[in-house]
Amino acid sequence: MKKTIKNKNVFFVLSDIIAIILAYFISIHFKYILEDAVQKYFTIDTWVNIALAIVLYMAFFISGKIYKNIIRYVSPKLYIYIAMLTVCVGGVLTVISYVFSDYLLNWKCNLLATVFICAFVSGARAFAKLLYVEHSRKWKNNNLKNVLVIGAGQAGEWIVHSINESSSANYKICGMLDDDPRKKDMLVRGIPVLGSIDKVNEICKQRKIQEIIIAIPSLVGEGKKRIIELCAQVGIKVRTLPSINDIVSFKDLAENAANHVRDVSIEDLLARKPIVLNNEQLHEEIKDKTVLVTGGGGSIGSELCRQIAKHSPKTLIVLDIYENNAYDLQMELVHMYPEMDLRVVIASVRDRLKIRQVFEEYHPQIIFHAAAHKHVPLMEYNPGESIKNNVFGTYNVARAADEYGAEKFVLISTDKAVNPTNIMGATKRICEMIVQSMQEISKTEFVAVRFGNVLGSNGSVIPLFKKQIENREPLTVTHKDIIRYFMTIPEAAQLVLQAACYAKGGEIFVLDMGEPVKIYDLALNLIKLSGLKPFEDIDIIITGLRPGEKLYEELLMDEEGLKNTENSKIFIGHPIFTNMETLKKSLDKLEKAMIIQDKEQIKDIVAEVVPTYVRNPNNKKQEEVEEQNIC
Repeated sequence: MKKTIKNKNVFFVLSDIIAIILAYFISIHFKYILEDAVQKYFTIDTWVNIALAIVLYMAFFISGKIYKNIIRYVSPKLYIYIAMLTVCVGGVLTVISYVFSDYLLNWKCNLLATVFICAFVSGARAFAKLLYVEHSRKWKNNNLKNVLVIGAGQAGEWIVHSINESSSANYKICGMLDDDPRKKDMLVRGIPVLGSIDKVNEICKQRKIQEIIIAIPSLVGEGKKRIIELCAQVGIKVRTLPSINDIVSFKDLAENAANHVRDVSIEDLLARKPIVLNNEQLHEEIKDKTVLVTGGGGSIGSELCRQIAKHSPKTLIVLDIYENNAYDLQMELVHMYPEMDLRVVIASVRDRLKIRQVFEEYHPQIIFHAAAHKHVPLMEYNPGESIKNNVFGTYNVARAADEYGAEKFVLISTDKAVNPTNIMGATKRICEMIVQSMQEISKTEFVAVRFGNVLGSNGSVIPLFKKQIENREPLTVTHKDIIRYFMTIPEAAQLVLQAACYAKGGEIFVLDMGEPVKIYDLALNLIKLSGLKPFEDIDIIITGLRPGEKLYEELLMDEEGLKNTENSKIFIGHPIFTNMETLKKSLDKLEKAMIIQDKEQIKDIVAEVVPTYVRNPNNKKQEEVEEQNIC
């Protein structure tokens, strides 16, 4: 027999030989009465049969390469393979013993021995793997983290299995919690279900839990928010599996659940219900159309491009002045949609001639205008740049859309355009006025979509908080009572596309932002969910309102009505049209003021154009208005 067994696998060869002998002795014991069984152990036909069995089993096992398997990577597939080999050999031996019954054991003994051999050979490997994993984990991690798993369903079982199977996981699962009373005191792969989720604080103290893993991917909205808030009260690190909508492969999740666990994000605390979109309507709107997205490399712009690419546009044009973001998006889309006609244009919306060239070359049918300066304090100190980019950038693209006969122009606006107290919000209000004025003189359908803050976008407070926590720096909040509306980037992009389908021209679509979030509470929760203690591990500092910053944001102006659409998260504000000739005179004044670069003059003209613009948001009158609105 060719020597193919490595020295490190000699143990398994010997254990398998012993397993074969032991299996035959047990089968003999079952086949014969006790006295005959003892005598039968020492007969020639018994040992001839055992010798033949050893030769055949070893031949099959070695040729089947089961000794080449690394013990730490043994999987159920190997056990199935061993069972197949064992059945084959057992079948051969049963037939041989039946034919040569005078020289071998009874065929029933061989058949029974097959079952025991399969169990012993597989069991030896399972036991060896268990010892290896436990030894490796204790050797590599002398201080394993005590972990509590929330959710004793399928995903919870995957987590337990994944952690127990991994020699590198530095976790010790101490228990599970589940709101299903039928699961209480039951075991999931040997891990006890200790009670309902409401007992998380009590259980964590009893079991000295150091980390919580939420394993309920199907949980959304208020249910998920409730569990996360309960866990946050414990004051230890909380992690979670991704939601069911974010899971790419359930097979991969089942096999490597521990690798999919991520930190809990603020998105999980928003309690936002999943968006229901009319995908058929969206597909009809975009399919085989040439679509232009300005600011396509930004947070909202890039997500718009991803969503648009799903609906088979004829050509997708990504226009952005910042080439790095545009390049990254290009590589992503080329990989995901290799058949799509993708064009990336590096240009500024301020450049009227370049914008005309783009329209001349591609003749886009649908335009999503997301390019804008959005940082409130920076624009307060640079009002001229805000006017150039936001106002005249929008004007350039809007005029080109009209001139080249585009079907639809969609402006991405902001809640800061409503009763603005900063130059950024005021310029976005002028953009809305441009869009509504263009509707009066153009065949193109001009609309705006207005929403609040987007989680994770450039300039958002969340990335700042996360960076401060990572560096163990105090979190900076401008005011203890400041509130904001938040929406996720994919949610905002999807609703923008859906709103575009409803457009008839002149509307300002207002997105349902859900419940307002207190920034101070948000900071507290982020610290707690990171396993840190507010004001002990990390402080929170109140820095005071920044120039142009409000305590609250609005989504609708007083004079705008509100109409429902087919989508419960999208509303239509009543159009407030502005005469284009009158607006053009104001734009001419702004253009001249920018040449002089007089900040105060620019703001004075903006106040003439936008009557609701309040120059000084921190005066007494404005504070009284804000206090009244909050109450």
